[in-house]
Amino acid sequence: MAKVTVHAVIVVPSIPGRPDVSIPADHPRAGAPPKGTRQVWLPGRGRWTVGRWVYGGRVRGVPWWGVLSAAGAPVLLVGGWTVAAALQPRSFSQVTSTISALAAYGAADRWVMTAALAGAGACYVITALALRPAAAPGRLLLTAGGVATVLVAANPETAGRGGSLPHTLSAAAGFIALAAWPLLSRRRGPSAAALLRPAACAAASTVLFGLLVWFGVELSAGGGLTGLAERMLAGAQALWPLAVILTCYRSQPGRADE
Repeated sequence: MAKVTVHAVIVVPSIPGRPDVSIPADHPRAGAPPKGTRQVWLPGRGRWTVGRWVYGGRVRGVPWWGVLSAAGAPVLLVGGWTVAAALQPRSFSQVTSTISALAAYGAADRWVMTAALAGAGACYVITALALRPAAAPGRLLLTAGGVATVLVAANPETAGRGGSLPHTLSAAAGFIALAAWPLLSRRRGPSAAALLRPAACAAASTVLFGLLVWFGVELSAGGGLTGLAERMLAGAQALWPLAVILTCYRSQPGRADE
């Protein structure tokens, strides 16, 4: 199947009367080609020529199903903990109680939160496969975060007592991977998607690690905002892949503003 998504675009003026003029790859305005790519110059409109960096002779982009998987993670998580909390027989505080308590052994209708966690983890993995414009290390970390989230669902806590080492390790690995992946997904160059540029990626990871530290402090100190901190962390980690993939998808040919 042919891929028609632009990974990078450079617009330069062409010579009047020759709209299909090309500029050598070593031209100062062309820039250095990314590793493993070749440069193709295509006829533009009027007096413009558009240059595209093409991976393996094909332009790489985001498939439509990646948008669906990225949207699925926050919907499943927020919907899961909202519905599961409402199903608890006694008063359940989402501000003080963790998400894991809703999927723990002994919790009412624990299957709701268990399914939501497993589904969100699967969405992270699918989104990582679809997020082709991102750097490979970031995509691998996003995949790892998704697998860890599935393992959290597969290793529930015991309601009221906790003490599940596999659950704790899986949750810690998942939170760390989902906080670090933006930093390793960055792309350089003027044509990189806005949320894949170094500054945006660094800012995202800084915020996510800040929320992770807050959750860790609340959890270790037994604070009254443990549930709120965890939900803000999990929600932010679920929304960032959606924001990134929408930015990449929006910039594809036929979708970007001209």
